[in-house]
Amino acid sequence: MSRNDPSSPRAVALRDGASIVIRPIAPEDKSLLVDVFGGLTEESRYWRFFMNLRGLTPAMLVNFTEVDHSDQEAVIAIDPSSGQALGVARYGRLSEHSETAEVAVAVVDAWHRRGVASSLLAELSARAQHEGFRRFVAVVRADNRAAVALFGRVGGGKRRLAGPVLEFVIELGQGSGWSSTASRGSYVDLGHEPPDPDTTCRVRAEADAKRLEGEAVDCRK
Repeated sequence: MSRNDPSSPRAVALRDGASIVIRPIAPEDKSLLVDVFGGLTEESRYWRFFMNLRGLTPAMLVNFTEVDHSDQEAVIAIDPSSGQALGVARYGRLSEHSETAEVAVAVVDAWHRRGVASSLLAELSARAQHEGFRRFVAVVRADNRAAVALFGRVGGGKRRLAGPVLEFVIELGQGSGWSSTASRGSYVDLGHEPPDPDTTCRVRAEADAKRLEGEAVDCRK
């Protein structure tokens, strides 16, 4: 399989022996993305979107599925036996010419703790490195223990942005963890001082507000 081919799928064996298929997302996957959202509990939706979101709007579905596979990428996991969509991971370049991308992942609750998120992030990080990215940043709530563990396992440095919000920085390179291309390193604390209004928290809120058609995201809640 060539990762340059945006349609190429990859079969993955999970740690419990189940098999899934991971492939880049495509514009025709909007209904599958709706299914993934429907498989998230209210709590999982809040942790992923930092707000109480009842559904994905048409504009959001376009944004999430119609990516350029370079500055933006998204991969989707499918259960080959049923065709069910199990989860999605995506990255987006933080700014023009930046070698850093923000990463996010969501897996339907029925498939939690089976390695789907790690497998999605492994594929996504390999594609990101091929596109010249050097690091991922992930913004999660401190009470989202699964996400904290997921990004902490690869040695991502972390810092507190505001209130319960943490930012992990994961350097891409040779190593282990949820990706052969994510370096483990040590679990470093990058500081706990809350940022001023010009920090990543504000940048994330503005980006999410555009993505969510003007609905503001308050990182401090």
